[in-house]
Amino acid sequence: MTSRTATLVGLTAILMWSLLSVMTVATGKIPAFQLAAMTFAIGAAVAFASFIFRPQAFAALKQPPVAWVVGVGGLFGYHALYFLALRFAPPAEAGLLNYLWPLLIVLFSSLLPGERLAPHHIIGALLGLAGTVLLFAGNGGSGFTPGQIPGLAAAFVAAFVWAAYSVMSRQLKAVPTDAVAGFCLATALLAALVHGAVETTVWPETSGQWLAIVALGVGPVGAAFFVWDIGMKRGDIRVLGAASYATPLLSTTFLIFAGYAAPSATIAIAAVLIAGGGLIAARDMIWKKN
Repeated sequence: MTSRTATLVGLTAILMWSLLSVMTVATGKIPAFQLAAMTFAIGAAVAFASFIFRPQAFAALKQPPVAWVVGVGGLFGYHALYFLALRFAPPAEAGLLNYLWPLLIVLFSSLLPGERLAPHHIIGALLGLAGTVLLFAGNGGSGFTPGQIPGLAAAFVAAFVWAAYSVMSRQLKAVPTDAVAGFCLATALLAALVHGAVETTVWPETSGQWLAIVALGVGPVGAAFFVWDIGMKRGDIRVLGAASYATPLLSTTFLIFAGYAAPSATIAIAAVLIAGGGLIAARDMIWKKN
């Protein structure tokens, strides 16, 4: 698989994550960690089902402890921190701090052997950040109080956790992508333990909610992590980092189509900034001579 192909595969994760908000809304009022446990379990189950036709894939689960720490720490650690942030901090501000991770991926990539951070990568990431700031500002943030600082801190740390997980995946290039199935299963078990300790179980009330949960498990909380792993390990990590700023924009777009949000000039301007930043960051890949 070429770097360009792997990058394109990784970009599909961004599209799937863009559907996360609208699908989550469709699941009803299921507690966060319960939803995480259910969806990660579905994602793992689908992956393990594919192992039936590829028995050799089970060998991917035999990895050194560091791979499991990075994999499970990244998936569970990020989601636990983000859920904590949404519980104690205003969603707009928490989301904005959390979306520092694309910029951090671009910057952290310069620490990897053989990777070079060019000016257009930084410019593209900063334009994406500017568009994201504008997007969240347009949602009318309500400010924050001292009691919300722990939630804001959790969102900030979550951004570093996801960026570190993504970049470290490149360092663990020898770990097969099939190992992500094990990381998802471990994450589901940990989320179930936290749910049992701090949440009250709420089951879906309609078939539509069940379908939304299954869709989440198959896509945004399932396949997305596998294709992201491929992109991080074999693709252009700088392009993927900058392009990730499209996630909140596309997410808002899907919410508009579903009737959960209204279009505005702010969203249009943010779209120009984020799309422009992505194109600039991906310059080498788009105009690469064959």
